[in-house]
Amino acid sequence: MDVFKIEDLTFTYPGRQIPALSNITLKVHKGDFITLCGRSGSGKTTLMRLLKPALAPHGIQSGRIAYAGADQEVEVGFVLQNPENQIVTDKVWHEMAFGPENLGWDSETIRMRVAEMVSYFGMQSWFHKEVKELSGGQKQLLNLAAVMVMNPRVLLLDEPTAQLDPIAAADFLDTVARLHREIGTTILITEHRLDYLLPLTERMVVLEKGRLIVDETPAKGTALLAEGRHVMFRSMPAVVQAYAKAREKGLPVGARAPLDIHQGRQWMESLLGDVPLRRRRMEDASSATKHRQDAIGDDMIAVEAKNIWVRYERHGQDVLKGLSCKVHAGECFAIVGGNGSGKSTLLKAVCGVKPPYRGRVRLFGRRALMLPQDPQSVFGCETVREELEEMTGDAADVQRMAEEMTLSALLDAHPYDLSGGEQQRLALAKVLLGEPDIVLMDEPTKGMDNAFKDQVGAMIHRLTASGRTVILVSHDIEFCALYADRCAMMFDGVLTTSGTPRHLFAGNHFYTTACSRMSSGCFENAVLPEDIAELLAENLMPWEAAPEKGAACGMGAGREEKA
Repeated sequence: MDVFKIEDLTFTYPGRQIPALSNITLKVHKGDFITLCGRSGSGKTTLMRLLKPALAPHGIQSGRIAYAGADQEVEVGFVLQNPENQIVTDKVWHEMAFGPENLGWDSETIRMRVAEMVSYFGMQSWFHKEVKELSGGQKQLLNLAAVMVMNPRVLLLDEPTAQLDPIAAADFLDTVARLHREIGTTILITEHRLDYLLPLTERMVVLEKGRLIVDETPAKGTALLAEGRHVMFRSMPAVVQAYAKAREKGLPVGARAPLDIHQGRQWMESLLGDVPLRRRRMEDASSATKHRQDAIGDDMIAVEAKNIWVRYERHGQDVLKGLSCKVHAGECFAIVGGNGSGKSTLLKAVCGVKPPYRGRVRLFGRRALMLPQDPQSVFGCETVREELEEMTGDAADVQRMAEEMTLSALLDAHPYDLSGGEQQRLALAKVLLGEPDIVLMDEPTKGMDNAFKDQVGAMIHRLTASGRTVILVSHDIEFCALYADRCAMMFDGVLTTSGTPRHLFAGNHFYTTACSRMSSGCFENAVLPEDIAELLAENLMPWEAAPEKGAACGMGAGREEKA
């Protein structure tokens, strides 16, 4: 049975010449679990919102969306990207009851449904709390529970883990998969973080510039993107990318790529067998990173925090608790950690938005500017062009930045009509046009596809190469591992440890990359797909052709040549 039948759907936003969606034909079957993916601005959110009439954007629409149900508005639930944008009451229990009350349910039914959902989602311990006391993960779980209490037939989720740390994101996606598995809810979800999600789903639908280009199982879909060398393959799970890179090196990888970490570990073990490894460890940092670190002297400090304490209310709890750190000039310093650990507060303390009540922050640069977590907070103009012109009077600079951020076709659009990733790029463009010496970024890759993340990473390297300093806060572990010079983990208001990305992430079990988890126990310091491919190649290539790298890496020569 088709829950949704979409035929030749085309949609164009007001004032735009190019449609956001073009001739989309798609069937959503009862009980489907579909991952909808694509580059930022490909039309994912537009398509999702058109399936929920109350959230449908204004514009010119043609084609047909048929829903096989009694009441599409009630039977289709929607979970937004930002948990703050969906919560409407101040108490958890009131938020749970708000939807059913508006539907006119009687009190006894409401109590029964709320009690069931609270128990199902394990919310008993914080059922009577105020919403402001909840973590980001709890708020998003509350949004999901408040939707599910109304018993929807279809659940739409638009990048629901974008604001969550890796552990909270995995817990949330496990809960979504459980709803599908145990209740049979039809689920359509958009995500950029596919490492954990894609193996849970049954279908992968890919949009490219408003057109549907893939509708397959995850295994077949990833294979099609790899064979076509499509840019979206960069956003596929790191396990799949490691397989592809190993295949490019001519290794006997097998016909089927692994999709999740467990399959990836089995795949590696089957390739390596029981032969002793001749090389097990990657270098601590890339040569480019080492070169930048060597050029950074301890006397070239850009930011110094000494024993800083920060709280938001006079008699409230401290968020930063005696934190001290130094960030060098020309360095990209990345901070990771759970929701509510104090990462964003540290950025606010550095740029003066929330000065510490004890301790001191010193800046050794002329100007520090911050990209906030919510990009809409920096918008105040009617068009993208005006937003950029607000930061500079030079038309050439506006055009250059628009091209660099892939915003040239959107200069006359309203900032609020952009996708989440496009809004993030616009906010970043405004910050960079201010020409700061110290660039502070709070979740800079949120809502971005991996191809554009590479552009942001290259931009960060250009900034640091010119002597500017970048401090970023991110839940995107892979991005930090690839582009940061130094990473630190924050917990309970202090930085617990710091070091090179390989040093930090290779020592973690959960706050680390998918490749690090996959290769744990086999390889050391392998945190990226290319790391695994390189180590596999050096262990599987003929012995006489293999470079003697084991001793240089602190490993013995390994196996002996067999007669």
